[in-house]
Amino acid sequence: MPSPPIPTKIVIATRESALAIWQANFIRHWLVELYPQSEISLLSMTTRGDQILDTTLSKIGGKGLFIKELEQSMSDGRADIAVHSMKDVPMNIPTGYVLAAIVKREDPRDAFISNQYTSLEVLPTGSVVGTSSLRRESQLRARFPHLQVQPLRGNVQTRLRKLDEGQYAAIILAAAGLKRLGLANRITTLLSPEQSLPAVGQGALGIECLSDKSDLVKLMQPLHHLETAQCVEAERAMSRELGGSCQVPLGGFAEITGKELHLRGFVASPDGSCMVSDQLSGKAETGATMGVHLARNLKAQGADEILAALEFTNG
Repeated sequence: MPSPPIPTKIVIATRESALAIWQANFIRHWLVELYPQSEISLLSMTTRGDQILDTTLSKIGGKGLFIKELEQSMSDGRADIAVHSMKDVPMNIPTGYVLAAIVKREDPRDAFISNQYTSLEVLPTGSVVGTSSLRRESQLRARFPHLQVQPLRGNVQTRLRKLDEGQYAAIILAAAGLKRLGLANRITTLLSPEQSLPAVGQGALGIECLSDKSDLVKLMQPLHHLETAQCVEAERAMSRELGGSCQVPLGGFAEITGKELHLRGFVASPDGSCMVSDQLSGKAETGATMGVHLARNLKAQGADEILAALEFTNG
């Protein structure tokens, strides 16, 4: 196949948060090296998910609120590609769009951050822990019912400021975001997947474009990381089969050792009182099929009842 022509200009759509700008610039620098003859620029914008900060994401439409405006900018020709945190990408990509590449994953774990305490285990009864995620909340409530879990919205710097002001005894954030922003020194301890199973796609970046831009998809292939893509595809297949969104407390995490992919997943009630979990291993290239099978195993263990109760509550 002949190489596609290099465009004279590539515009990257991104949210305006410091982390989103870092991620877009990370991709921009890579593209500048690959295609020095092309002008690579950013189109930054504030999304509805960034504007509404006084309500939890699960109550205002989910993480898809972070990417709709970016997709519109590609549709109307203002941008060519968009860079997303994969954990923010809805499980079903809208018709007319495609993930052109999934970039190598940063640390997928959750991070415990506190100015006073060394771990979740030593937090006194009644301590307030902040998190924006139903996934984290359900796991915290299941393991530490004596703690208070409170909503925490805003960008990374805002969340750290709220901790520093004493609004929380501790907060839980994604390690990847902290490391990308040069804030790894704020991490008190990293939580293993056994302690806090990561979100689907956590730590991975995705590059989205219009599905009819096959030349653009080809140009993005040097950024595509096969192992990360196989893991993320397995996680997303599990979540998709479960009807996953940020309104559903679920986690999914895949790792590849040698040629074998190991996938773990759980579904829980927000208060952590009901939780089902399971895991599967198989060939890395069968990750998407494994994700569907794992979801069905979870349903057989009672995930359907948890999901039905959530749907009734949210409805």
